[in-house]
Amino acid sequence: MSTAVSAAPSRPSTRPRRILDIDALRSFALFGILVVNIGYFASGYTFHQVHDPAFASVADTAAHWVVTVFFEMKFYLLFSFLFGYSLTLQIDSAARKGVDFRPRFLRRLAALLAIGALHAVLLFQGDILTTYALLGLLLLALHRIRPRAALITAGVITALMTVQFLAMAATGVAEVDTGAALAAGAQTTSALAGGPLDVVAEHLRSLPHMAVALVGMQGPVAFAAFLTGLAAGKHRVLADPAAHDRALRLAQWVGFPVGLAGSLVLAALGGTADPAGVAVAVVTAPFLTAAYSATLLRFFRTGAGSRTAAVLAPAGRMALTNYLAQSLLCVLLFTGVGLGLVGQVSPALVLLIAAGIYLLQLGASAWWMSGHAYGPVEWALRAATNLEVPRWRIGGAHRR
Repeated sequence: MSTAVSAAPSRPSTRPRRILDIDALRSFALFGILVVNIGYFASGYTFHQVHDPAFASVADTAAHWVVTVFFEMKFYLLFSFLFGYSLTLQIDSAARKGVDFRPRFLRRLAALLAIGALHAVLLFQGDILTTYALLGLLLLALHRIRPRAALITAGVITALMTVQFLAMAATGVAEVDTGAALAAGAQTTSALAGGPLDVVAEHLRSLPHMAVALVGMQGPVAFAAFLTGLAAGKHRVLADPAAHDRALRLAQWVGFPVGLAGSLVLAALGGTADPAGVAVAVVTAPFLTAAYSATLLRFFRTGAGSRTAAVLAPAGRMALTNYLAQSLLCVLLFTGVGLGLVGQVSPALVLLIAAGIYLLQLGASAWWMSGHAYGPVEWALRAATNLEVPRWRIGGAHRR
């Protein structure tokens, strides 16, 4: 695998700097999302916000802390930010072609909704694509909002979500019944170990609970990140990160201490099972996400960073394909559809498996994008968006 990655073609580095940075950031977000999501495949207990009692060693506890402190509630924010930012790129692209972007964007959202629904039922009930598709309608309605107003609105949403979870903590309305959660976790693990129909049935059974979580927390927080990305796109922040180096430095100096402090509180309180911890994370997670992004954007301007960005970017260019492929691989590894390893792999080993999957995707994406204009699912999405048959393979230098 290391050979496949190191031998990645140099073509991605010829892409415009702003596009390369965006693709590389999106690839980085894919890794973080995988680290969080894989836990829901590896154990049925994760969905019920408790840990499998069979894995309670120091190494297992450390693995849970690593995920909570450095990954949980951070990377879907980066993905959401880039979704909002990309809307400005789509608007610019449509303007250059002299077409109205709105019908195309609506078709794109409809296709995402369909893909996400299939993903949620067949592969992963924690799908985010359906949420993005629905929130995209609201983003479209507000796409003319001024950057300052977008940031203020994002701040208000964040404040309201924080108050909501503090109220939940004070009233105990969201308190987890550990005994019931452990029993439910065992039941879910057993269902995931079954055949295809058992897995799909478990997904369908879980969807109402997931819908509540998406509406109650993840959806609003993601939309706040949409608006932040939209504001950044209107100011073309990623078009020339060097021009914003002072802001990037500030994001690092403030984001790391604030974000990590909040993440430690979240982990100490038991993760997302505790509404007080979630309230703290809603406020502080964006700081750590911003610090991660700022660090990468500054690193990408160095020689080693530029080469790293070129390695990461192909996976980001076909992020939708890779997101779905992550779920498919996890289904094949952990559920009874494939190897049936659910409930049998320690949390520490699960992290190593996540890293291995991501490295595999880096190599596979570099190979695929060296000969194709789009990822397989991106190709289908583009066809639905533009109502045309996009080119499949590329012969010469690729242009976006």
